[in-house]
Amino acid sequence: MTGFNDQVIKEFRQHKGKLGGMFEGQELILLTTVGAKSGERRTNPLAYLEIDGVTVVVASNMGAPKHPGWYHNIRRDHRVTVETGTETYEAIAAVPAAQERAALFAKVVAAEPGFAEYQAKTSRELPVVILHRIDDRVRGMGDFVVEVHEWLRGELKTLRTGIDDVVAGRTDSLSMGKTLRAHCVSFCEALTEHHTGEDMGAFPMLAQRFPVLAPTLTKLGEDHVVVATLQKRIRDLVEGYVHGESDPVRLRDDFDALASTLEAHFAAEEEAIVTALNVTVPSKG
Repeated sequence: MTGFNDQVIKEFRQHKGKLGGMFEGQELILLTTVGAKSGERRTNPLAYLEIDGVTVVVASNMGAPKHPGWYHNIRRDHRVTVETGTETYEAIAAVPAAQERAALFAKVVAAEPGFAEYQAKTSRELPVVILHRIDDRVRGMGDFVVEVHEWLRGELKTLRTGIDDVVAGRTDSLSMGKTLRAHCVSFCEALTEHHTGEDMGAFPMLAQRFPVLAPTLTKLGEDHVVVATLQKRIRDLVEGYVHGESDPVRLRDDFDALASTLEAHFAAEEEAIVTALNVTVPSKG
């Protein structure tokens, strides 16, 4: 099929997506993925549908017993390139959960009954894949995560300033109780709520839709456990601080360890999930 595909790709690009012969009148795209084994870019012409405002492709392989190579590729690297004939754009490929997949496939079959014939030829369930266009203008849940991180970073900065004042002797026990403790409680509660929401909601959803992210999401969840231990230590130090008796330098050193861990965690999280969250859960505004 390689030579045949190459000819189709050449004709597709020469005629801006318009094909003749057996493909005349059909809506096709060119999907470029990164080879799961080779690491090389692979391009495949695919039939596609626009369903409920999203681009959908089916890993039918014409009813063959095995999934097509491009499907294995997107499970290893969800970043893809889509060519329509008139434009080229970057996208990420999502694998919907079972219930969503079933609903989508029913709509696919309603629009293109041939896919039902492909399904009847094989015992494997034909995967349905959503291609989410990456657009810098898209705002969604990923941007909300960044906003939460920025607020948390601001609280970290405020806490660090308060601890510096303690170390330098610029505050007394009363100020410590009213200001630093209040910020510490606010910060710790917000951070715990944020991480719980990710562990219970965002991370499982992303792992389902983007299998390639699963190991990274597992690592980020493990980071949450480390952070929880560090923030408990900080909170205990702040709430148990006795002016003139406790060691403010230890407080500052432990706080810096937490802040450093959190900054690295925030950066890793933003790199891994912001784009995926934006295209999966776009803003309603």
